[in-house]
Amino acid sequence: MNNLNSVGTQCLITNQNRNYTEAILIVKATPFVKWAGGKRQLLSELDYSLPKTFNNYFEPFVGGGALFFHLKSKRIVNKAILNDYNPDLVGVYKIVKNDVNALIKELASLKYKNNEETFYQIRKEQPSQPVKKAAQFLYLNKTAFNGLYRVNSKGKFNVPFGKYKNPKILDEKNLLAVSKALQIGEITCLDFEQAIEKAKKEDFVYFDPPYQPISKTSNFTSYTTKDFTEKDQERLSQCFKKLDKKGCFVMLSNSYVPLIKELYKEFNQKIVMAGRTINCNGNGRGKIKELLITNY
Repeated sequence: MNNLNSVGTQCLITNQNRNYTEAILIVKATPFVKWAGGKRQLLSELDYSLPKTFNNYFEPFVGGGALFFHLKSKRIVNKAILNDYNPDLVGVYKIVKNDVNALIKELASLKYKNNEETFYQIRKEQPSQPVKKAAQFLYLNKTAFNGLYRVNSKGKFNVPFGKYKNPKILDEKNLLAVSKALQIGEITCLDFEQAIEKAKKEDFVYFDPPYQPISKTSNFTSYTTKDFTEKDQERLSQCFKKLDKKGCFVMLSNSYVPLIKELYKEFNQKIVMAGRTINCNGNGRGKIKELLITNY
């Protein structure tokens, strides 16, 4: 058996009816999509900054869901409200939650089709059946350049082929684990203000919005047909303050820039170092400062 990494633990079970010991891999759910700004690399910082206890968990910009899956693996969240404004991403989450076996079957037919001609053929397809649409999304997510999700003004996915040698188009074990983890979650596709309306005192809300650009050339907020503007950042800060007044625990990640520092000046601000991975120029990647903001 291969060495196990952080996503799983090894459990040895002895079968009384057979004269051997069977090794079973118990997989902990981890993000099943690549997502720009994903928080896997910052989980230790986020974990250290969690409130000591909380009730329900809200994530209005779920993206890859790294923190949710981390909390679920630690068994410290019993109910979650997971939201994103990207309808395609939300559709995939719902299929993984409710019809994962059909999705696995569909992905199995695509897992060896990692070539440029097939990529562009699949990219231009417009499946109407939800399972096929989810499979297309995951195929493109694993094979497109840098795992980006980017759409043009017409809402069409326009990321080029990634030229990866062996992308993991189908990760059956993790998809099954993710499906199980999502059973405690309500999945919605709403504006972030609507997504947290049900949050009550001592619930925990984690905001991981599209980041405020640190420069004109770093502007990347096209996860949907609508960019996330400075006005949206200001609206988000007001939402943060409303939740604070309700007695919620609130944590937010964003860029280390003057606008964000000013919008949250009355709250706790911690500088964390995060890797930048979506710059097309390899020299533009590396560790940069980000802000982790909490009201507790």
